[in-house]
Amino acid sequence: MNTLSLTPRRLVMALVAAGAIGALGATGAGLVGARSDAHAQATAAAVAQPAQAANLPASLPAVATPNFADITARNGAAVVNISVVGSSRAMEEGEGDEAAERQDSRQGPQGMSPDDPFFDFFRQFGMPGIPGMGPRAQQPDTPMRGEGSGFIVSSDGVILTNAHVVRGAKEVTVKLTDRREFSAKVLGSDPKTDVAVLKIEAHNLPTVKLGQTSQLRVGDWVLAIGSPFGFENSVTAGVVSAKGRSLPDDSFVPFLQTDVAINPGNSGGPLFNARGEVVGINSQIYTRSGGYQGVSFAIPIELATRVQQQIQTTGKAQHAKLGVSVQEVNQAFADSFKLDRPEGALVASVEKNGPAAKAGLEPGDVVRKVDGSPIVGSGDLPAYIGQAMPGQKVTLEVWRKGESRTLTATLGDASEKAVKQAKDTSDAGKGKLGLALRPLQPNEKKQIGVDTGLVVAGASGPAALAGINQGDVLLSINGTPASNVEDVRAAVAKADKTVAVLIWRDGNKIFVPVRLG
Repeated sequence: MNTLSLTPRRLVMALVAAGAIGALGATGAGLVGARSDAHAQATAAAVAQPAQAANLPASLPAVATPNFADITARNGAAVVNISVVGSSRAMEEGEGDEAAERQDSRQGPQGMSPDDPFFDFFRQFGMPGIPGMGPRAQQPDTPMRGEGSGFIVSSDGVILTNAHVVRGAKEVTVKLTDRREFSAKVLGSDPKTDVAVLKIEAHNLPTVKLGQTSQLRVGDWVLAIGSPFGFENSVTAGVVSAKGRSLPDDSFVPFLQTDVAINPGNSGGPLFNARGEVVGINSQIYTRSGGYQGVSFAIPIELATRVQQQIQTTGKAQHAKLGVSVQEVNQAFADSFKLDRPEGALVASVEKNGPAAKAGLEPGDVVRKVDGSPIVGSGDLPAYIGQAMPGQKVTLEVWRKGESRTLTATLGDASEKAVKQAKDTSDAGKGKLGLALRPLQPNEKKQIGVDTGLVVAGASGPAALAGINQGDVLLSINGTPASNVEDVRAAVAKADKTVAVLIWRDGNKIFVPVRLG
């Protein structure tokens, strides 16, 4: 599998495939397939940074390593193994469009059993020369079994786990450390955050104590308990690598990144801090191979409990939407928009009559803060908005045409249409713009829904290097509408190092930075 060439997006898809494997545990083909399951092996190396660099005293007191044995002894009994039974067709019907993108044929290559840990990975992404091992192959209605992890949050049997662990399940069984087994009811699941809530009929059960990620620092010790590959109640440890990590998978989760070893079967298991409090639910890995490679992600416990409360109250979770498509602000865009640093979410398109449009947000705006919280990467915006509630008002600090302004938006319901992240384009080259343009015909304007624009008849030089292609429609340059060729020339003449070119392509509007030199 190391021979596969995977882009960053493919890497995230690889962890999705690992999730399918992870639900298998050691017993069978995975019913679970949304995201990679989690678990950990101990990585115990704390690297001391120079005291001067951190403005710390030259001599630091020695800090004892957390007693992982005590944490495990106190909490191990509250961590459960979850096994599920369902069918491939139930999984697909339960997921709608999302499942259509992920579910494939269960037919494997000759000699590979569905029990093989890498079966789902090759089924998902294909194997050269093997028929039926590629995306969107026809999937029969096949009985499926899978396993994951979870943890008890109330003594009357409420359990938190990942939504992908129980996706499409017809039967869910929870096994405790004392070997008792209970049939579980899925109270609800939320694919947007990958959180599910289960209930078993039992009393006086051991529970975990919940912590706060706000008190967690990068470099702090963390510990995971789960069932990697079906090995129940396995313990692994590591450190927090980053907080508030946004992933390019349209997720609403500001993940905790750790180097705790997370493997298939750990999905839904708890992540503990050094005090033995749960700070996250292990959910994903970032991988080239389909297995653990040192980068794991957990859902912050505050977000998980907020979803839990909604599910227990209403049976479902709600998320807000702003109604925009956003993309990253790189250095070229920052130069073009006269930003002091390449941070924020660049608005590529605004949903007609949506919350953003009603608030006055426009394509080309750069959202820099929401309710005072900085937006550094474009993924920070959908992650923040997705945790809000429909009807909630948010204050947006945006950068428009060289100056900052403040807008107020009343958020909509994400179940109508999720906030999405636009696909980025490559960096531009040097020289003139390099576009051959022609006016849009009336029928073309009507077809794509614009009043002005110019069709790219040919692209060369910087424009071609930036990814602009023949057939794209040029809508604006640095916010100036591309009504005619003279307007384009004038906008380029006034530009400095780069121009931000807004184009229409295949029904989407995206900004392309073109470096003029």
